[in-house]
Amino acid sequence: MAFRAFTHSHVYEKQPASKEKDKSSIQCIERYDQNVYLGTKDATVLHLILPSGTDGDQSPGQSKIRECRLRKLGSSNPVAQLRVVPLFNHLLILWDRSVTAFNMFSLEPVPALKKIQHVNLFEVCNSLLAAQAEGVKMVTSSSRRKAIRVHVVGVDRWDVVKEVSLLQDPVALAVDGGCVCVGTSDRYLLCDIRTGSSDELFPHSHSRQRVIVTSMGRGEFLLNGPESLGMFVMKTGICQRPPLQWPQEVLAAGVCFPYILTLQPQVLSVYSAVDQQCKQTVSLSGAKGLLCTSDGVLVFTERDIFSLRLVPPEEQIHTLVMHERFEEALMLLDAVQDQLPLDSYKELQKAVTCLAGLVHFYQKDFSAAMDLFIAGELDPREIIRLYPDFQSCLSEEFQSKLDHLNKGRDVQVVCRDDRNTFHHYLAFLGDFLRAVRGTVQGLKCSKEVDYALLRLYVEVGDTENLQQLVAFPNLCSLDCCVPVLERHNRYFAVGSLYQSHGYYIDAIETWVKIEDGLHKDPSCSDVYGHIVQTLSQLPDRDVVWKFADWTLQRNQEIGVQIFNKRPPDVQFETQDVLALMEKYPLAMLHHLEFLIHDLNSEDERHHNRLALAYVTQSLREEEDTDLRGTRAKLQQLLWESRFYDVSTVYERVEWTTLRLEKAILLGKTGGHSQALQVLVHQEGDLKAAEAYCCRAARGRDTVFRQTLLLTLLQMYLSSEDLGSAAVDLLNNHPRVLAAEKVIRLLPDSWSVQLVSQFLVGSLRETFHQRRMAQLQKAMAQVELTRHKVIWMHTSKRKFRLDKGQKCKVCQKDLAEPEFACNLTGEVMHTSCSGFPST
Repeated sequence: MAFRAFTHSHVYEKQPASKEKDKSSIQCIERYDQNVYLGTKDATVLHLILPSGTDGDQSPGQSKIRECRLRKLGSSNPVAQLRVVPLFNHLLILWDRSVTAFNMFSLEPVPALKKIQHVNLFEVCNSLLAAQAEGVKMVTSSSRRKAIRVHVVGVDRWDVVKEVSLLQDPVALAVDGGCVCVGTSDRYLLCDIRTGSSDELFPHSHSRQRVIVTSMGRGEFLLNGPESLGMFVMKTGICQRPPLQWPQEVLAAGVCFPYILTLQPQVLSVYSAVDQQCKQTVSLSGAKGLLCTSDGVLVFTERDIFSLRLVPPEEQIHTLVMHERFEEALMLLDAVQDQLPLDSYKELQKAVTCLAGLVHFYQKDFSAAMDLFIAGELDPREIIRLYPDFQSCLSEEFQSKLDHLNKGRDVQVVCRDDRNTFHHYLAFLGDFLRAVRGTVQGLKCSKEVDYALLRLYVEVGDTENLQQLVAFPNLCSLDCCVPVLERHNRYFAVGSLYQSHGYYIDAIETWVKIEDGLHKDPSCSDVYGHIVQTLSQLPDRDVVWKFADWTLQRNQEIGVQIFNKRPPDVQFETQDVLALMEKYPLAMLHHLEFLIHDLNSEDERHHNRLALAYVTQSLREEEDTDLRGTRAKLQQLLWESRFYDVSTVYERVEWTTLRLEKAILLGKTGGHSQALQVLVHQEGDLKAAEAYCCRAARGRDTVFRQTLLLTLLQMYLSSEDLGSAAVDLLNNHPRVLAAEKVIRLLPDSWSVQLVSQFLVGSLRETFHQRRMAQLQKAMAQVELTRHKVIWMHTSKRKFRLDKGQKCKVCQKDLAEPEFACNLTGEVMHTSCSGFPST
């Protein structure tokens, strides 16, 4: 079926009298609703009535067009123009260079409207809005003067409201609102009715019969331009559409949106106003003129009238779709949007958009196809079904709406042996399904979309996207998807799919089998770490307990994270966890660290157990080369913790080689001298002894620190081998050790030169402290003097308290004789000043 914008039918044939064949030929026509008016060469007006609801189409069994009335105007001169004014039931006739008003139903003259003489051309603006606001406008061209006149037509009068002078006589004109487009013998003009101004558009070289001016509505005119171009000009003088290339011998042109019609003596051509292309041609022998209406066109010859009825837009679009002219159908649909119900327009637009997308899809223009599919809200299942290997993803209830267009055109048939092209189609499928997943478009068939994506990722080996799909909420059917994953050894994804559906035990058991070597899946390199991470976040405690032993047996240091890295609101009972870890000492140690350092536990049992665990770990690793990590943690705990039992820990380290830890514990009980004895004489670590003094004195006053250092100094001096250590100690702490106390302890045999560095440093510190004390005293005296000056000035100042004066602070009245004053002289209640009242 070829595309047709209009259906063509013969609606009327005028039967001439035997001797008046040439005199009764049709000269012009006019139509309103079912009423058609003919003006003839012999000054006759004939009123015809079309069959109701047929628009002139003659079908078998229907009544024919009916001749209603006839009006003879005179004995000569043809009827030049007919125009109806439905608002007032007027039929305006241009005959014998005069415009006369008749009743459009009775064809009787309207007595109140006198004949307008000396008119060779006229046009009426029947815009309903304009008529209601300002009355119906009629523009006439004078046969005596180079001018046009604007009339306002009423029920019983028409008045001239404006006259616009021109340089040439008008040949054709059209009215749209307040603008008149005029064609003269060599140019086109735009005239503003309100201001009377005129602007030239462009010249032409047509004969008078080829000058065409037609209103397209909405402030736009169609003109027969130079070089056989149909020009579209807005009332502002600009062109918003490209010109239309039409034939040279155009007799008339009209607009039946969205089509432009041009009439030649033997043919009527139909052009689209959207894409400027010729859509249809109709053979019409001897055609003289045409009349366009909103739903069709009437074309007349000397004896006949033909009707071209506009095919309903839905039918036109359906025809274009059947011919796979989808882009053209979309342009037509946008053009006739205002003529369709909103629901019908949206449904048509979606359907045609999707079909246009399929064309781009088969042409491998995937970007355009994607945009059209999404804009048209295409059911994702329509795309899935084009891939034979994925049709098992569709439910049996799904029925495609595109079978008639895609039968035998699945992707494998299109690609045949071109594997590279097929991979491009697979990539498009993934992009499209990801784009619609989670949207309204994809929610209609979420299960099918997720299943198809899973199949696709498995087929192309896209591990990253597969894992992202199965690990997050999805609607993949376990019965369908698990076998697919297992066939391709995607066991890690199987576990993730179980997890996302809430089957945590099945998920972890699957991953455990991978870690134990029962399943092979190279897609995840750290399955054990993933198991630990999952268990640490699971709110289901039973699942965690089920796999806790396996996890800790595998790796105590990492496995303990299932308890240590849990969210605060899903913690386990501490005693239960510690009981489990009795057989996992390293895990126990890490968990106790977590309790103390992260949860800030002050339980003495936890601190004791951690200290003892550190001791055990240090002794167990004593033969290893790097023990500083564990021993450093033990020492830090012994120094900083206030909650462990010193005697318990001391009993554990007393007979071990952990002498530094023994010294710390002795110091915790106040036995600093014993601690230093252990460090100096048993451990033999002089630096550790000196560091002990500094660490034990942290947070205490200088006197305590000096006492510890003097004790250590005495130990050094009591041994002949530690003389140099005593000198180093003095030189390291000249600002702490008082010179007078040190001198009393030094042996008489020591020279001044030996302790000169210490003496200089100590004296400098002493002088510095004395000068700082003097400076502070001087500054205090200055501050005292300043306050005295302020007090003197204040005491000599007078203050006036008036009735109603308010406190600067609380803004309440000062009702008592006592008051306070700040440095700027503002008064306030003594209670508001911040100073105690006397």
